[in-house]
Amino acid sequence: MDTYEIYVGGIFKKTGTVLNVVCPYDYKIFAQTFLAGKAELEEAIEKGLAAEKAMKEMPLYKRYEILMQIANELKANRQHLGKVLAMESAKPLKYALGEIDRGVQSFLVAAEESKRLPKEYMAIDWMAVGEGKEGLVKYFPMGLIAGISPFNFPLNLAAHKIAPAIAAGNPIILKPARTTPLSVLELAKIVDKTELPKGALSILPMDREAGNHLVTDPRIKMLTFTGSSSVGWKMKAEAGKKKVSLELGGNAGVIISDSANIDLAVRKCAVGAFAYSGQVCIHVQRIYIHEKIFDVFTEKFVEAVRNLKVGHPTESDTDISAMINEENALRVELWIKEAVAGGAKIICGGKRSGAFVEPTVFTSTKHEMNVCCQEVFGPVVTLEKFDNFHTAVEWVNNTEYGLQAGVFTDSIHEMNYAFNNLDVGGVMINEVSLFRVDHMPYGGVKNSGVGREGIKYAIFEMMESKLLVKNVD
Repeated sequence: MDTYEIYVGGIFKKTGTVLNVVCPYDYKIFAQTFLAGKAELEEAIEKGLAAEKAMKEMPLYKRYEILMQIANELKANRQHLGKVLAMESAKPLKYALGEIDRGVQSFLVAAEESKRLPKEYMAIDWMAVGEGKEGLVKYFPMGLIAGISPFNFPLNLAAHKIAPAIAAGNPIILKPARTTPLSVLELAKIVDKTELPKGALSILPMDREAGNHLVTDPRIKMLTFTGSSSVGWKMKAEAGKKKVSLELGGNAGVIISDSANIDLAVRKCAVGAFAYSGQVCIHVQRIYIHEKIFDVFTEKFVEAVRNLKVGHPTESDTDISAMINEENALRVELWIKEAVAGGAKIICGGKRSGAFVEPTVFTSTKHEMNVCCQEVFGPVVTLEKFDNFHTAVEWVNNTEYGLQAGVFTDSIHEMNYAFNNLDVGGVMINEVSLFRVDHMPYGGVKNSGVGREGIKYAIFEMMESKLLVKNVD
């Protein structure tokens, strides 16, 4: 069994509290690491603060070299990292390897963006009082950042905090999910080989008390959190005066117009609904299909779902495996049973065994059902028919969330109407809500969060602007 030390201010350490890491598929302990407490967090904060000056003054070419070295090492260790990620998260290997590839891309994009940090020249003489003057807006690193990342993308969502922090010139303390700490501790091994100043990065799986202190400590300049809406908004309320960026939940909708390519929509939606057992905040949860094509879409979609291969996450042909734990599987099972009791019809799936929930397809649902109005975060999708595109847009919007949405259509009018009227952070045309590449702006409205990730946009979030006004002569 492998043992991973935690990364405290540039030093690998053990603590007195062992954290066993379990594969959710078979409940076997396959590795162990340690939980940080208040002492380790205090050391990380002090070393992070001490590294602020070195990070701020680090020349851009050096930041670029460090980020590129990390990207190259991730790529070189792709197979090993993919297996570790698959084991700790029960993410099928094909998706785990895809996440490693995305992590490589995140650091590569950060390296490129580090060479063109934001700045702006301003003419000041728009009024007579500004004659003879000019301005420069320059962005400076904020200082020590706290990042909290979730279990579902343990490497890449950590990279979406660490990579832009380095590019912007900020130290960062990253708290990974306790269920999936190993991928980012593997990343710490890679970072430790670079010339990043010691103290500029800490990776700390933590107990709850220490984790709360990470949120409330006033010495930390910014908190960036990815996770559930209930936890995120509570953290924002407790964070004090620090800047907060939240990437939270969703119950994404997809609209299938009667002009859509049905086979394309079926193929994309089957992946979008059930990749990683639906444990993705932009997974396809609600599909609205034009009544003219509802029956044919449903038949093809259910066939595609039934062809998904269930298996161990490390098997190369596995499409769907266990959820992260039995607790979440029990919650999903309860919501399925509640929907059935309320009159919803299961077209396929619906059963649970341990932490595994069958890919489940519903119809005849009602808006107030949890499988519709809440974030199911599991392998459940609803299919409902519509007769008017504008009505389908209203149904997608009828939720407290607003992260991303997908629209399959060949109509320019419908594309434009969807973009202008869907209350979401991103609209994907002839693509599912699950679609994301790592340089695009990513975030939501309403209960789905505040701020934007996507490397360049996260860099902006992690910097403060300062204005210089001076005489031209």
